[in-house]
Parts: sequence; C-alpha cells; structure tokens
Amino acid sequence: MDTGRLPAREAARRELSKGAYHENDPNPLQRALDHLWTWFGDVVSAASVAAPGGPAGLIVLLLTVFALAAALRWRLGAPLPGRRPTDTLFAHGPRSAAQHRAAADAHAAADRWNQAVQERMRAIVRSLEERALLDPRPGRTADEAAAEAGRALPTYATRLRAAARVFDDVTYGGRSADRPAYLTLLDLDRAVETATPRLTAAREGAAE
Repeated sequence: MDTGRLPAREAARRELSKGAYHENDPNPLQRALDHLWTWFGDVVSAASVAAPGGPAGLIVLLLTVFALAAALRWRLGAPLPGRRPTDTLFAHGPRSAAQHRAAADAHAAADRWNQAVQERMRAIVRSLEERALLDPRPGRTADEAAAEAGRALPTYATRLRAAARVFDDVTYGGRSADRPAYLTLLDLDRAVETATPRLTAAREGAAE
C-alpha cells in the first residue's frame, strides 16, 4: 500500500514543479516585499498593544516623533551631501571685491537672495584682504574669515560672525535668504569698508 503511494506522490511532485503551474507566482523581489510588509505589520501590531492608548496612542506617538524630526530639520537645516569643515569661502577662484559686489547687486536686483548673500559675504572678506587686514588665503572658510577679521575690527566682530552664519546656512544648510538678510550684509560691507582697524601690538609699540 505504502509502496504505491510513494511513486504517486513523486509523480505529483514532478507534475506540480512544472513551469506552467508557477507562471503567476510572485518574483523574488515581490516575495521579499511581502515578507517585509508582514514583518512591519507584526511590529506595528506589537507596538500598538504596548503603547498607551492602543493603536490611537501609537498614532499620536508617531506623529509626535515626526513633528520633532521636522522641527529639528528646520532648525538645523538640511546638510548638503559632501559638506566638510574645510569647505572654502571662495570656491570659484580669485575675484576682486568690486567684482563680488557687482555680482551681489545683480543677484539682489533679480531677487536671488541666496546668491546675493553669498557674493556680499565674499565681497566683505575680499575687501579686507585687499586692505591687508586679512592675509589672502584660498582655503579660508567664512567662519575663519569672520574670526580673523573680528580681531582686526573688534567693533564688528559680532556682526561678522553673524554674517558668516548666514552664509553657512544659505550655502550648506539648505536655508533660504531674504531681502532683510541681504541688506544686513550690505550694511556690514559698507561699514567695514572704511572701518579703522585696531593697531597690532607691534604697531602700538612702535607708536610709543
């Protein structure tokens, strides 16, 4: 009796293994996605049981997490891929302060505030280099330039650091500038252009 069943079972297995019976089977990717959704459903079900308030409590908890993540992203800005602490202020080669100012004016006239802010910050730093208040250094970042310029012009140190933060937020942080932000940098550019630097220790000693 058993001897007859085994050949019949083997014949049935061979018959069912034929491709005609599996034409509509899901492909490996679909099967993997099905397993993933099943696993996700099990996790959600378990979490809804454990969460205070059941499924409704889980929904509130998830919405709270998403809201906090969105607020943090907005506060910190979206970092661009490949950003490094060594990202430089002048990424496109040397240009004069006058050229940067002309570019900033053109961007501002077209309401391109991000580019206007960037060019105005570059104009500020280049102007200080042209006046020998900063040593020309191609790899300098906006923060480094602001810190060094603040030592030469301590009256403007806070405003220079703030301008560098605006530049970084716009250039690397995914923030959008506006007209008031640009006008703040424009006023700073005009102010430091004729500002009298603090005497160095060597000059102070020579003056005495």
